[in-house]
Amino acid sequence: MGYERMDTQFVTVDSGITEEAPSKELEAASEILKQGGLVAFPTETVYGLGGDALNPDASMKIYAAKGRPSDNPLIVHIADEMDLQKIAKDIPEAAYKLMDVFWPGPMTMIFHKQPIVPDSTTGGLDTVAVRMPSHNVAYELIRRSGVMIAAPSANTSGRPSPTSASHVKEDMNGKIDMIIDGGDCRYGIESTIIDMTGEVPTILRPGYITREMIEDVIGAVEIDPAISGESMTARPKAPGMKYTHYAPKGIMYIVEGESTNTVIRCINRMVKERQVAGCKVGVLATRYNAMAYEADEVIVIGDKEDELMISSNLYRSLREFDARGVDYIYSESFAGTGLGTAIMNRLLKAAGHRVIEALNV
Repeated sequence: MGYERMDTQFVTVDSGITEEAPSKELEAASEILKQGGLVAFPTETVYGLGGDALNPDASMKIYAAKGRPSDNPLIVHIADEMDLQKIAKDIPEAAYKLMDVFWPGPMTMIFHKQPIVPDSTTGGLDTVAVRMPSHNVAYELIRRSGVMIAAPSANTSGRPSPTSASHVKEDMNGKIDMIIDGGDCRYGIESTIIDMTGEVPTILRPGYITREMIEDVIGAVEIDPAISGESMTARPKAPGMKYTHYAPKGIMYIVEGESTNTVIRCINRMVKERQVAGCKVGVLATRYNAMAYEADEVIVIGDKEDELMISSNLYRSLREFDARGVDYIYSESFAGTGLGTAIMNRLLKAAGHRVIEALNV
């Protein structure tokens, strides 16, 4: 299914909206969803591209607008825990424990699906990914529309995910019915995804909610090997597992080394080589190191110690390199535990797993 060029509506909804507050904008968005149309909306993670999760045609429109492979499953967003039983079955006790702590919030769980969920929403799988967003605009859109919303990130497939309405406009203007501007996204990277269908829960995609946080609630969990970059030939069970994601237009490399000075020297040497060849070169750097780089464009992603700042700025920074016409990007490594695992997961995918080890020479 392709998409027909359309006039996309742009509206603004205050992120502090409450249940009692009237909103003509959310009323209009609700009607679009009920009629099988598509609405982009903010969440606490990234902007989502939403359609009625139980309408097969709406799900196919999402794939078409994004240029997304149809075997890449969509996440169903709900606003009432009671709706979970309508679309999922065999829900383990551990899942309810996680819901008590992390819902609403940036956690997606995978369950065996009920027959009511169309295959087009689940990428042909017999499982369904579900989450309850904590962003007020997302929550109120779901609640007021009465529609469970299937929503991947609101970007062209493979590009950096959008964390502002302007990013959505770059990719989706003319392809969808409405874009809701609800401000910038807090976390800036997609939700943690955990598969609850096996004997041991398995993290399929890292996010703000870390392995350590999950294990504090339900005990030991496993990590899917795809997170470490091992190739996958099987159909992806969750978004972001199989296909190239988050990539800027320029060719990107991550540079690792035993010391900061070693990394800086290595990056500057490669920058100069690219510049001599006539290329425009960018560096993604932490604030403390930024002045040491000799690239055409240096973008500060945040403070090394502030992982939330780094995650919230990541996709914005990659899109800024695109806007500045950079041919090559060299990034410092942000490897670490906790949220650092999620940041590196996104960076590795953005770089196509191109990692350079800086030698201390």
